Amino acid sequence: MTDRLPGLPAPPDWSVAADPQRAVGHAVEAHAEIGSTNDRARELLREPDGEGVAVVAELQTAGRGRRGRAWESPPGVNLMVSVGLRLRLDTRAASWLGMAVALAVRDACATFVPRTHLGIRWPNDIVTDDGLKVAGVLVETVVEDGRTTDVVIGMGVNVNWRHAVMPPKIGARATSLADLTGVVLNRVALLSTLLDRLEGEIGALEAGTSPVDRFRQVSALDRRAVEVAVGDERIAGTAAGIADDGSLLLDVPAGRIALTAGEVVSVRDVAEVPV
Repeated sequence: MTDRLPGLPAPPDWSVAADPQRAVGHAVEAHAEIGSTNDRARELLREPDGEGVAVVAELQTAGRGRRGRAWESPPGVNLMVSVGLRLRLDTRAASWLGMAVALAVRDACATFVPRTHLGIRWPNDIVTDDGLKVAGVLVETVVEDGRTTDVVIGMGVNVNWRHAVMPPKIGARATSLADLTGVVLNRVALLSTLLDRLEGEIGALEAGTSPVDRFRQVSALDRRAVEVAVGDERIAGTAAGIADDGSLLLDVPAGRIALTAGEVVSVRDVAEVPV
């Protein structure tokens, strides 16, 4: 049972989203406040029956996103969940993992906003057509003998956090499912759908099925001018698609390159050249 955060209504019954028939999300552990759901999911991998438990928190005090940034979210409005899994993925399948998770999150969100097109901004941000971020993914892995083993998958979705009350630095680049639909959404139902989708994606990965073609269909970058942060370097070019290993193909003045890691920091339409 989750304790109530001061000043907030009682949290929902997150356990309703659990399904003992699923490996992913066979149980749900809910917290009113926690440091990091990813850290707790990693701890659970060392506990009996801890693998696959979905860890949900109303508030994270040490939540993190990619590149070491803090994940900001007010309590009681969004979905923050992490799952720890023990997988045996070869190098090829491991390169698809982030894409598969992004597809699961995107597909779950899309069931609640069917009239809005949601795409994926490589590597794994879920965005609207105008580039506003709805959800993000952080995958942390352990590699042993060339194979990915322990995996912690963190997912954050802006569900009922209205754009009007977001801090300006976040509101400039983000929106929420509630803003897209105009109504308050059931976060427990979203979690249940998300865990179902994630179970399917993980099963397909373990069977060796590539998610790349489906990722290409919802890519938000094709033929657009982008700038990608790779470490301390910024690389500008035109997005030319996704390679079979999940790399971002980028046309730069010197030719076409493939980026296996990085973060897209700006996107704009390429100006059409008059005929």
